[in-house]
Amino acid sequence: MIHPTAIIHSDARLAPDVEVGPWTIIGADVEIGSGTVIESHVVIKGPTRIGEHNHIYQFSTVGEATPDLKYKGEPTRLVIGDHNIIREGVTIHRGTVQDRSETTIGDHNLLMAYVHIGHDSVVGNHCILVNNTALAGHVHIGDWAILSGFTLVHQYCHIGAHSFTGMGTALGKDLPAYVMANGNPAEAKSINAEGLKRRGFDKSEVATIQKAFKILYRRGLTLGEALTELEAMAADCEALGVMVDSIRHSSRGIVR
Repeated sequence: MIHPTAIIHSDARLAPDVEVGPWTIIGADVEIGSGTVIESHVVIKGPTRIGEHNHIYQFSTVGEATPDLKYKGEPTRLVIGDHNIIREGVTIHRGTVQDRSETTIGDHNLLMAYVHIGHDSVVGNHCILVNNTALAGHVHIGDWAILSGFTLVHQYCHIGAHSFTGMGTALGKDLPAYVMANGNPAEAKSINAEGLKRRGFDKSEVATIQKAFKILYRRGLTLGEALTELEAMAADCEALGVMVDSIRHSSRGIVR
């Protein structure tokens, strides 16, 4: 299961059925769960915890220290959940003590080739980050978000659940849940209606979210005025509450 050319530190803890390909290097204080496959030429540094049934492809660097100049070698870590696919050339950095001291990847995510996850970022569950998407430090991504190729995300941005970005989008502000955005700088275009249908949202929920989008983006209201209307609507639609919360808790302002 472990290729003879792989270099694994004596302090690393691998489940008995973990597969490790040739020329891979696994450092100290790395823990890897059952069913995980590590292909060739991967570098994994600790402290890093990787869950079960993940697949990490060649030339990825996982758990490296951040290049943030404030980082002075403090003990920080990376935590990756279960059933993630991490494709070729992905880079994921550990956290910093200035924030969470931890970078976190949830479950069932697909990180495609050359994706970068910066320090202290949080990626939820069932997210897709397409080739060359790059997250600066401190970015939070909600469940089921899809970021198309070459999406760039500024530090401290929050991307809401079920949101979607087009190719080459540059996000400098928070993207509310369910919203599709495109462009540089990013502009809100519509809601991710097709994605919501595929995930089992019923027609009335999708219609309510579409109405909320028009209130937020098409009627010329201030953000406060729009939020007042959306909060009233959310009383009768639990799904809309997710969108309202993503707007209410924005610290950078939202894409508008």
